[in-house]
Amino acid sequence: MTVRPDFALQLQLERTCEEAVDSQVKNAVTAAIEHMLGGSGRSRRGGRALTGLIAAARAAAAGKEEWHVVRLLQDSLDYAEGRILKPVFEELYRLFQDGARNETNRHFLARTIWAASDFVIRAGVEYLAEHPEAGADEVLRHVEALGRDAALLEAPEDRPGRYRILRGRAEMAVWVERVLRNRIDVEDPDVAAQRIVSSPKALSVLASDPEGEVLLQALQLQRRSAGLAALRRLAENPDASERDLHKALRGQHWIFGGQFVSEATHRRLVPGDELDIPLIRGDGALHVVELKRAAGLRGSLVKQHRNAWVPTAEVHDAVAQAVNYLVGLDEHRERIRRDLGIETRRASALVLIGHPVAQPDVPEEEINEALRTLNTHLNRVEVLTYKDLIDNAERSLAVHGAA
Repeated sequence: MTVRPDFALQLQLERTCEEAVDSQVKNAVTAAIEHMLGGSGRSRRGGRALTGLIAAARAAAAGKEEWHVVRLLQDSLDYAEGRILKPVFEELYRLFQDGARNETNRHFLARTIWAASDFVIRAGVEYLAEHPEAGADEVLRHVEALGRDAALLEAPEDRPGRYRILRGRAEMAVWVERVLRNRIDVEDPDVAAQRIVSSPKALSVLASDPEGEVLLQALQLQRRSAGLAALRRLAENPDASERDLHKALRGQHWIFGGQFVSEATHRRLVPGDELDIPLIRGDGALHVVELKRAAGLRGSLVKQHRNAWVPTAEVHDAVAQAVNYLVGLDEHRERIRRDLGIETRRASALVLIGHPVAQPDVPEEEINEALRTLNTHLNRVEVLTYKDLIDNAERSLAVHGAA
């Protein structure tokens, strides 16, 4: 529980202390005030200690039958624990402060009512312009539907300060709510439905409902597309670190191909080695993904040697690191399989390194060809640039989207 030890509560307690008659009650209220003001600098202290002191002061006032003080302290406790809203608290006890009503709240409420009325009028005028034969009932139903959709409005990232009401979203929420209410046991179907239509992640609860399957697949594609776009931006950013790239790839094993069914929970399988992304293939075997920097790679990906482009030491060092991981996994395969249930005997590795934008003087085709040539001579390790990985994932996403 978050306790609110602000200036309004301080004023309330100070005036309550003045209202108290018995010295024991005054001392109890003073103890709560002193606790609030005992914070470092200009901050006030709250927490369970504060609410406990207010409750103790309330008990002391009740023991002395100072019921007026008991009511004041109960309001203070309710406000501190969030059961009374700040505007209501300040308005109720404005005489304890400066005696003037809060004109800001009044103006805010007036502007809100005016804005709501203006919205309704404009919506009705626009609807009648498109449907001149509509009656009053139809206009009211249209405005009512707009109001329901407004509860689920969006804030487009590409238009700061602007908001968007998607027509029909409230109807979608009603449909989802009925699915949840009639077919899936949840605590509050209405709240869950609004959360689902506002958050694609929450749509996983529809996986067991046949009618929600198409919607779920569409939103899964949308979520994957957004994650891939974010990864591409990071990969092309020379300031992005390995940690940034790791964060963008976490939980998105689909990007590496359909042969991977999950991401292993444990990353430290061998003493001294911590894997960047441990993937599990469909046959249960481990696949290690070793991450290096993308556009921010300190060295180059390829160099010219005897009229041909060949991988640099940066690439070979990363491959050697991946090979060392595989050797360690082979040496500890019995323990890993026994303790974690992961098969490492057939483990393979992928090295993600660099991006063509980091070496603009070399054609992208030459970079890819040099890495493909290297891959043909490697057994259990593959080398890819981030761009190559992302392009492959986008093509896969396009195929699924078309399907």
